[in-house]
Amino acid sequence: MVKFSEKLPEFIETEKHLEEILSRPYPEVIQFSKSLSGDIIILGVAGKMGPSLAKQIKQADIISGVRRRIIGVARFSAPEIKKELENSGIETILCDLLDRNAVDKLPDVENVIFMAGMKFGSTANQSLTWAMNAYVPALVANKYRKSKIVALSTGNVYPLVYVSSGGSKESDTPAPIGEYAQSCLARERVFEYFSSKFSVPSVLIRLNYAVELRYGVLYDIGLKVYKSEKINLENGFVNIVWQGWANSIIFRSFSICDIPSAILNLTGPEILSVRNVAEEFGRLFGKEPLFEGREAETAYLSDASKCFSIFGRPDINPDLMIRWIAHWIKKGGKSLNKPTHFEERKGRY
Repeated sequence: MVKFSEKLPEFIETEKHLEEILSRPYPEVIQFSKSLSGDIIILGVAGKMGPSLAKQIKQADIISGVRRRIIGVARFSAPEIKKELENSGIETILCDLLDRNAVDKLPDVENVIFMAGMKFGSTANQSLTWAMNAYVPALVANKYRKSKIVALSTGNVYPLVYVSSGGSKESDTPAPIGEYAQSCLARERVFEYFSSKFSVPSVLIRLNYAVELRYGVLYDIGLKVYKSEKINLENGFVNIVWQGWANSIIFRSFSICDIPSAILNLTGPEILSVRNVAEEFGRLFGKEPLFEGREAETAYLSDASKCFSIFGRPDINPDLMIRWIAHWIKKGGKSLNKPTHFEERKGRY
């Protein structure tokens, strides 16, 4: 099979090209699409990762000759995303997942990807955060008790760990900091409960910082360097992973659904120094990064060795992502205006 990275450009110039790369199916995704039976519904499809995930699965199905329904569900506050998905051959359903009756009316399908949730603004609206991150999973898990469920979670359910540890493993005891992370652990526990009670095969994916050119930790650091803004170094080490590869793992994770729920850390193999990343952006921009604070000995870090042993390792490395993002920022490329707040260490989002 041709390596995905062999077809990658030196730079990405347009959103259309970026979307094509994010949605381009890996050979392993095409192969897996042939083995997975049944339709797929993606709940919360209109977020940062959902559209390219849906399109990647659709492209894989087209290439492999598989005919199935791929259904994207969201409130679609941005109507252009709904149209974009429909133009790609994906069915869409407008639905408020907080509405129990609306959830019950969703079509029955064999495979469910749960991407709904609330992070940004969670500190200002704690009750909505808990409703989205704990109540909605109960509605969904009850509705789809006869399906397989791949549910997105976060590495924030782990505590801050020493950088020298290599990151939290799936077997480590969660210890979420702050109400956002606590509500995410509640989401996991709800899916675990329904998995055990109704024998629902499922997997909980603890994702740490997906990256593309319009958002993510690397974009946040690069933009601060470009705008000569100070970068706080206290949370000085991070994991990141290319969004297109992360989406390929989310889809293929149907293969590891289990009862009770399996758990999978999803991130890249590197522990990156925020200082070093900023200095590389500075070199590419011809600017001196501005720093404040000092690196703590701990950070939010995950060990994704289990993921690599099952699915292989990502082949788009941080160096390439940094070069792409630096070029994108210099040319005035679009931002999604969704800062990751990677600097936060007390769980306030």
